[in-house]
Amino acid sequence: MKQAKDIALKITITYVLLGILWIILSDYFSMDLAHENLNMYIYFQRYKGWFFVFVTGTILFALVYRRTRELIHSNEKLTLKEKQLQIKNQHYHSLFEQNPDAVLELSLDGNVMAVNGEAEGLLESTYDELKEVNFGNFLDREEMKRVTGYFFESFKGLASYFETTIHLPNEKKKFLRCSLVPIIVNRNVTGIFAIARDITHIKENEEMIVASEKLSVIGQLAAAVAHEIRNPLTSLKGFIQLMQTTHTINHDHLEIMLSEVDRIDLISGEMLILGKQQETHFRLERLDDILRQVLVLMEAQAHLDNVSITYENLAEKPLTVLGEANQLKQVFINIIKNAVESIPTYKDGRVSIILEDHETEAYVTVKDNGVGMEPERIEHLGEPFYSTKEKGTGLGLAVCKKIIHRHKGYIHFQSEKEKGTAVGITLPLEESEAPSDFADKKGRMK
Repeated sequence: MKQAKDIALKITITYVLLGILWIILSDYFSMDLAHENLNMYIYFQRYKGWFFVFVTGTILFALVYRRTRELIHSNEKLTLKEKQLQIKNQHYHSLFEQNPDAVLELSLDGNVMAVNGEAEGLLESTYDELKEVNFGNFLDREEMKRVTGYFFESFKGLASYFETTIHLPNEKKKFLRCSLVPIIVNRNVTGIFAIARDITHIKENEEMIVASEKLSVIGQLAAAVAHEIRNPLTSLKGFIQLMQTTHTINHDHLEIMLSEVDRIDLISGEMLILGKQQETHFRLERLDDILRQVLVLMEAQAHLDNVSITYENLAEKPLTVLGEANQLKQVFINIIKNAVESIPTYKDGRVSIILEDHETEAYVTVKDNGVGMEPERIEHLGEPFYSTKEKGTGLGLAVCKKIIHRHKGYIHFQSEKEKGTAVGITLPLEESEAPSDFADKKGRMK
């Protein structure tokens, strides 16, 4: 509006100034002509008005034309920018609406500003329902706290990537892979895009692979465990036959028999626990306990293959991790089993297991003196269907890597041909129990 006033004022002032200038000059020129040539004076007086109109019209035309051309050019540029903006909006709308992932636009207060159809389907709620939603309805308390942390991290302009589980009103549970992406306008975060993909079927397939691999491990251990149980059974049978012959009870023999029964119970108990189908619930677990339970089963395999297994706990404090005990056992059994099987029969087979703590991490090393492998083969370890064994599928180590990744740890390999292989597993530590409890426990273990 101000610009229009400025233009009108500019034209008016120009016109007035030209009029004043013309009046002064024409009067001066007329007076001069009146003294010298009366006919010229009359002629000038008759046509000076027409001349003024022509001159001022030409000047005003030039001014208006120049300004109008600028306005039209600006308007054309503005129209072009509007078209480009519409195209970009359509691009954005297509990316938002046609996205195969669920997309929610959130304000900095966490309110839902917009959702696409995929999000409505994923959360089984309409946009109107989601506008008033409390995300605590979908997440349990611990997950809500974790996701809120990622949400506030986005305020710094940082994108977040994580997996979570949501609970729907119909008691259905879904696993989601999520991203939180900040919306940045003029270098300020004005909102957040929440992008989610349903990976429930992927998770279920992973669980099936883990379960099938566990059953495969149990099946392979069965022969060794059966052989290990036969030894105490033979002792028990011998003592019972002796009692039948002598018709007497020797208390020393009873002590031995009880200890053999306890050993059978321990081995079969570990086998049953490992094979039991359980829901995955992460809780605080002591790595030392898990490794000792694994050794009960793996010693049977080692005895069958004439391999000695040694275990050392070098940690000065209890090493507690947040995890699922059975899955961690599955990893250690697989790694130790691979180590035992890598040792040829002509060698004096040795497998050492060492548990250490490295500040905020627990470190488990499984080392053997087997045949080892070339560096180029190490790079492919853990890839599905890649195996160093003649009849191996490669799924064992792939599952191990997946389980360790779930526990926020990592696994790496070192090997040298004909000298052996070392497998290192790192897991993040959690708050442990009091040192006195650990000392008591170590005392009882001895």
